[in-house]
Amino acid sequence: MKLFSFPNILTCCNLVCGCMATGAAFHGHFTWAFALIIAGAVFDFFDGMAARALHISSPIGKELDSLADIVTFGVAPSAMLFQLFGIVQYPEWLAPAASWLPYTSFLMAAFSALRLAKFNLDDRQTTSFIGLPTPANALFWSSLIVADLPWLASPRFSAVWLFLFMLAASFLLTSELPLFALKFKNLSWADNRIKYVFLCGALLLILAAFLTPLGLTALPLIILWYLLLSILAYSVNTKKH
Repeated sequence: MKLFSFPNILTCCNLVCGCMATGAAFHGHFTWAFALIIAGAVFDFFDGMAARALHISSPIGKELDSLADIVTFGVAPSAMLFQLFGIVQYPEWLAPAASWLPYTSFLMAAFSALRLAKFNLDDRQTTSFIGLPTPANALFWSSLIVADLPWLASPRFSAVWLFLFMLAASFLLTSELPLFALKFKNLSWADNRIKYVFLCGALLLILAAFLTPLGLTALPLIILWYLLLSILAYSVNTKKH
């Protein structure tokens, strides 16, 4: 059993990035945490590509990949939320909960673990996803916190909304909602309509990020756009059947 194959080394790099991102988050270094989550996502992408290219597949690699993903895409964004709960505004009636409510952010880490375990056993997710992928959830929260921290910490937002949004994200992780994957078997419009619509919208948001004050807020908006299109496609398909 090869413990130190090249794909496993890349997976361990993902894990190290997740550990560092968690540490940065606990020290309030949100930008560093976000950058390290992105780095972890890059390693996560290339470890699978390397395994396929080198024809290296092992049970230990699969288990290691899930463990790394739990840290990078579950614990690290939850740690960022933990710190954010200490910054956001609390309404007067919720003030007594300010000492313990931040710990509820780790519910999202638990649901991320459940999502990964479900993915490993679910043979329906070979060409699409069922439930929000953990990297998308992690990138949504980390980019949102970095891009919009002043707004999140302002009186226009509150711990109530943060808690509800965290619960919604946790639900989406383990939901039965089908989400399309950006995998192309061919380039025809008929077979890839929703993917082309998504890519066009994402491109417009990226351009807006460079040409307007939108900036990094484009990334969480792209993920919301992805969710919206998936929900619309699911609704249309349900009506057809």
